[in-house]
Amino acid sequence: MNRRLITVLFIALLVAGVCTWLVIRLVGVRIASSKPVETTKVVAAAKDIPLGAVLTQPDLTTMTLAGPPPKGAILKAEDAIGRGVVTQIFQGEPILESHLAGLGSGGGLAPTIPPGMRACAVRVDEVVGVAGFVIPGMRVDVLVSGNPPGESSSEGVVTKTILQNVQVLSAGTDIQRDAEGKPQQVQVVNLLVTPEQAQMLSLASNSLKIQLVLRNPLDTQIAKVPSTAMGSLLGGVPADQPAPAHPVKRAPKPAPSTYSITVINGSKSSEEKFSSSEGQH
Repeated sequence: MNRRLITVLFIALLVAGVCTWLVIRLVGVRIASSKPVETTKVVAAAKDIPLGAVLTQPDLTTMTLAGPPPKGAILKAEDAIGRGVVTQIFQGEPILESHLAGLGSGGGLAPTIPPGMRACAVRVDEVVGVAGFVIPGMRVDVLVSGNPPGESSSEGVVTKTILQNVQVLSAGTDIQRDAEGKPQQVQVVNLLVTPEQAQMLSLASNSLKIQLVLRNPLDTQIAKVPSTAMGSLLGGVPADQPAPAHPVKRAPKPAPSTYSITVINGSKSSEEKFSSSEGQH
């Protein structure tokens, strides 16, 4: 073999070896200087957990997250076992404190009620329940109808909106939506209200008819809705407007009294008329 060719191959191999050594050295220094990624093990859902359920050991698993854990993440399974679920949790989702009720609150509807609020049951029928479309999470207005006490019944039944933008907590015994979103006919609907609103609903349910009106959940505006009377639907005056007063006929003013004086000037005479407030002639 040609000595010159051997020399060229030797130099090429030498250069390739030096380059390989330099690359390995640089990569090794870069890896050694980089910090390891911090990981954290958190408690996650081993399966889909419905609203109102009480967590048990088979419901839980652990998962490793890169970087710091999310705010409110639960790191130990014993901190979650026995607590009620206040919002639906899906399989593989980290379990947060905001997903669970306080320890000892149990499951069902009660843990889903925020502090300071109340769940008030309202009896409904097929019409009042908006044909079964009132499901948990929906927003409704509450209307009452009846005869106003102590007032004239000439206008008949009066309907008034007493509550607006009220959240539906449960429809019957269901506190979560149907998996397919299908409505169900129910007899009782639980509404999330304040203590004062709960008193209003309790009073209305004793003597008045209650109607629920479905509204768009994104529509949070509180409208000023006047009450409506039966008479106004038939051409009468709305209940919240006073009936027009009949005009009072005033007696016509009497014509002013006058008296006359005859003036004789020689052979001529004339008559002068003067007004008198006393009507003297």
